[in-house]
Amino acid sequence: MNISEIAKKTGLTAKAIRFYEDKGLITPPERGDNSYRYYQARHLDELMLLKQAKDVGFTLDECGELLGLFRNPSRHSADVKSATIAKIDEIQQTILKLSAIRDTLQELVDVCPGDEGADCPIIDHLVRGCCHHGKA
Repeated sequence: MNISEIAKKTGLTAKAIRFYEDKGLITPPERGDNSYRYYQARHLDELMLLKQAKDVGFTLDECGELLGLFRNPSRHSADVKSATIAKIDEIQQTILKLSAIRDTLQELVDVCPGDEGADCPIIDHLVRGCCHHGKA
């Protein structure tokens, strides 16, 4: 397959595929006499793993680790499961942080009069770090 064919099959852009190759994430494709890249079934598998892993939140480094496990016929599913559990834990922590941010913003919106006046608890919070400060 040439790069446009594998791009179509994976849903990735040719630019993304070249990027993954440059980063050493995929097995280097063979090149023809014309210097064009030629991809095999293993490249399709590697690129699909990359795409799907990125889609569920794995970083490029983590994708590289997963690709290493994918290529290792002696891998242990426990290692893949462990990496996935770690990603779930990381995502849960991000959700908690984002929920706290949302709650803080909602509290600020709730106490802001949103009128024509200059007094704004949202600005006060952003400047002073607390929406309950008295005026100086």
